[in-house]
Amino acid sequence: MEEVKSTLQAVEGIYKNGMIELSEAPQGVTESRVIVTFLGAESAARNGAMMQFGMFAGSHLSTKNDFQTADFQGDA
Repeated sequence: MEEVKSTLQAVEGIYKNGMIELSEAPQGVTESRVIVTFLGAESAARNGAMMQFGMFAGSHLSTKNDFQTADFQGDA
């Protein structure tokens, strides 16, 4: 029996009207078996955004001062 080496890749996509639309093409794959995991209806409503306002909201809301140390200052 021939040994088949494989690597796993995760590619985000949307399931809509019986079709799966991938957000990007998997690298180096022309044909492959797949496993599809449905994350829930709320994840499909993101409209391509990785993060949405309020998705990590708790009892403390961030202020402008909270982000000052994370501001991009340009490449050295």
